[in-house]
Amino acid sequence: MLTVWVLAALVGLLLWCEFKTWRTGVWLSKPLASAAFVVLALELGATDSRYGLWILAGLMACWFGDLLLIPRNRESFKAGILSFLAGHVLYSAAFVVLGVEIGWVLLAGVPLGVAAWFVGRRLMESVSQGLRGPVTAYILVISGMLALGIGASVRSGHTVFLVAPSAFYLSDLAVARNRFLQPGFFNRLVGLPLYYGAQALFAWSVTLG
Repeated sequence: MLTVWVLAALVGLLLWCEFKTWRTGVWLSKPLASAAFVVLALELGATDSRYGLWILAGLMACWFGDLLLIPRNRESFKAGILSFLAGHVLYSAAFVVLGVEIGWVLLAGVPLGVAAWFVGRRLMESVSQGLRGPVTAYILVISGMLALGIGASVRSGHTVFLVAPSAFYLSDLAVARNRFLQPGFFNRLVGLPLYYGAQALFAWSVTLG
């Protein structure tokens, strides 16, 4: 529980730094907040199961992604997208290792595919040519990850496999909105708690693997 409280405090500090546009504070608080969810997974036994190892790898990829999104330049942002894309792929692999109901995955893929088309169409109006490929791939991968999470939730009976990827999916939409559509602190106010809550839930889920 101590690590959870530390994570919550660091996310609160990160939000304050973002609100105050204190970049040094962001550089200090964000890596520490992200390290906290990696530590949480290790404390809960991530290395004791195949599922846990995949989740741990995904958390590490997200930690690197968080670092890469701190600088405000296109190349770093592009690298961050690729790092988070790897994280989603690793989470997807974890769900497959855990076991999914394939019928539910396919069923969930229909509305998620429609949503991906609408989101992609809206974003591409503002995405530069050099980022269109990574952004398109990202939209497809996060949609697949959420569909697999739904399948894992139905198979296992645990809602964490639905809630964690759903929160991550929504936090990604907040990041996209901030980057490409309507920048502002509101996106971080909504997106950061969703994101860190999702990572904490992924870390906790290793106890079920």
